[in-house]
Amino acid sequence: MSRHVVTVTLCVVIAVLPVSLRAHHSFAAEFDSNTVVTLNGVITKVEWTNPHTYFHIDVTDDQGKVTNWAVEGGAPNALYRAGWKPTSLKAGDRVSIVGSRAKDGSNLANATSFTLPDGRCLFAGSSGPNGDATTTCRQVTR
Repeated sequence: MSRHVVTVTLCVVIAVLPVSLRAHHSFAAEFDSNTVVTLNGVITKVEWTNPHTYFHIDVTDDQGKVTNWAVEGGAPNALYRAGWKPTSLKAGDRVSIVGSRAKDGSNLANATSFTLPDGRCLFAGSSGPNGDATTTCRQVTR
């Protein structure tokens, strides 16, 4: 009986381990610190979850085309320490987000900072390029 329990437990651990490893990744594995983007738009969805928060934002370009971006932030605990509350940002809020774009060119970024509707700048709680964090907002135009 115990041999069966050990075998089943081992199989479960082996099956779950790759999922756990994929769920948390290094910044450099997915994002390009040399491709900094500034996203100005309207929040469409907030996912206040571990290990990373996600904010979805509709960005309208100069031709009027709307593109939805997913923006990764730090863990909820890191955001709390940076002055965030779960209610700091909600669907419909107009924000400006600075971050590093995904290496694959998709509409995914790792946020460095957010400028909230009330003008406050908050650190995004993420690891950022080279593991560096910033508490100042910076706007990049490209």
